[in-house]
Amino acid sequence: MALTPPSPPASAARPGGRVSAASAGSVAGSAVPAVPAVPAGSAAGSAVPAGSARSAAGSAARPAGRASAASAGSARSAGSPRDAPVRTVAVWCPDWPVAAAAAAEDLPPHVPIAIVADNRVVACSAIARADGVRRGLRRREAQSRCPELVVLAADPGRDARFFEPVVAAVESLAPGVEIVRPGVVVVPARGPVRYFGGDEAVAERLVDHVAGTGTECQVGIADGVFASVLAARRGLVVAAGGTAGFLGPLDIGELDLPGESEGGGRGTASGGTRTADRAELVDLLRRLGLRTLGAFAALPVRDVVSRFSADAALAHRLARGLDPRPPSARRPPADLTVSVELDPPVDRIDAAAFAARSLAEQLHEVLSAHGLACTRLGIEAETGNGEHLLRTWRHEGALGAADIADRVRWQLEGWLTGRNSGRPTAEVTRLHLVPEEVVSRAGLQLGLWGGLGESGERAHRALTRVQGMLGPEAVLTAVLGGGRGPGDQVRLVPWKDERTPALPAEAPWPGRLPTPAPATVLPEPLAADVRDASGTPVGVTGRHAVTAPPAELGIGGKRRPVLAWAGPWPADERWWDAAAARRRARFQVVVAGDVLPESDGDDGVEGTALLLVLEGGRWWVEAVYD
Repeated sequence: MALTPPSPPASAARPGGRVSAASAGSVAGSAVPAVPAVPAGSAAGSAVPAGSARSAAGSAARPAGRASAASAGSARSAGSPRDAPVRTVAVWCPDWPVAAAAAAEDLPPHVPIAIVADNRVVACSAIARADGVRRGLRRREAQSRCPELVVLAADPGRDARFFEPVVAAVESLAPGVEIVRPGVVVVPARGPVRYFGGDEAVAERLVDHVAGTGTECQVGIADGVFASVLAARRGLVVAAGGTAGFLGPLDIGELDLPGESEGGGRGTASGGTRTADRAELVDLLRRLGLRTLGAFAALPVRDVVSRFSADAALAHRLARGLDPRPPSARRPPADLTVSVELDPPVDRIDAAAFAARSLAEQLHEVLSAHGLACTRLGIEAETGNGEHLLRTWRHEGALGAADIADRVRWQLEGWLTGRNSGRPTAEVTRLHLVPEEVVSRAGLQLGLWGGLGESGERAHRALTRVQGMLGPEAVLTAVLGGGRGPGDQVRLVPWKDERTPALPAEAPWPGRLPTPAPATVLPEPLAADVRDASGTPVGVTGRHAVTAPPAELGIGGKRRPVLAWAGPWPADERWWDAAAARRRARFQVVVAGDVLPESDGDDGVEGTALLLVLEGGRWWVEAVYD
């Protein structure tokens, strides 16, 4: 089945010098002039067109004995040999989520397609872009721009499964590939370049070979993963040593490229799932007048580390043409590898996924016990016929237990449902997880109170296990959204489900309660009775005026004097719809002692702050303040 992403007709113009999968054969023998290295800060003249491909994995194995991992903000000079990035070949398949979805649904190339996650477009085909569809659009707006749009849900497992033939094709020419994410693989350039006789020859051979799987790709070669991916997106070869000159004139927005990251979210050009959304950083840099990568790279490392976040320090390394982390990663000892004997052998995805999850948790616990985190993972499988399968996945940050389990599951799906000759001929009998590259967990801390703390990971594992035993609805988390009352603003969603609010927070909400918000929202409102000093029930007129100051509050058999009150905050909702219309007024009151029915007495409580609501002539206690 062809995996070519839907695109304009073949007669459409391509950028000059770019080699596509369809046309690579006609120019395979043409000579591409080498361009000498360009000094840092000069114009982008160091890049020359090359064959199509994808992002390269600049973290080749480093010898044991290197210093322990340092933080992302480590300041080493770009000219230091020890800090120099590895020359990398990147193979990039444009719009890969679209290509995989089109192949899975057997859609023709001329159909406009959009991949949607969290109700927003995360990838779209060239045909859809021609009709105005863009990443980030809401689903409804995208469909209004292109009525024929076929909308499909993001599925990283599907993307990885259909990407396996492409990985196998690249690996047959350049062993040692690393999967950055479905749609992008990288490989150190030294071996293939020496074997095939040059950068351009490698790019053209890769394009031709990947085209045999029915997939169009682009190839880029540069120093480091980040630069090689950007080169692949442009179909360029950057001369050795010319990465700074190539990156310098590029827009600062390249640090926040919307890509085909896992889960359909935003991804980094350097590969992997972003540890923090870089959109705010890019916006801040623009407002500071730093509009190019070169301008950002010119900032002193010390200033970036002291004034911005850890993710900004990592982005600064990328802008300088360095690898995401300083080269302090080290080879782990052999005893960190975890294995499992599959008895009986597995050939079904569900059984393989179960084994992958338990093994991933085991590996994560072993690494945590040593104070390490995995950044490059080797997945090995053995079959009943003696076949040995191996794939390597890399990650920009730390791979958590869930991240490891996802990658193992995706890879097993790719092997067991493979559509190429590399599909195993027997069931999988043994599975190994090899942390090929680890760093100190201290070097990956995301923040003073958050990030990779052990307690947070324990809580995550515990909640996941409880949910697995009792069902998805057994563990709920609160999502804050829009609304006028506290009960309207909070929505409970199952753990790990999509955290979307019930109502948009950014909408105007006239009549909304002022801060602070109540600490406890009652599951069911309590009936209450509010009276004035003469014992007459308090009400609100049609003009939202209080008939008399509240003096006494009664709940159940308890009655307490009102010490202070504020309000009303009227809310006349959906007045145009008789069936759904609601007319309410809210009050904040402080009463002497404890008036709630579950309490036995005042117990020294001087006062209780409550949120009351008057609706249909009846008073209710809606929430309680601390």
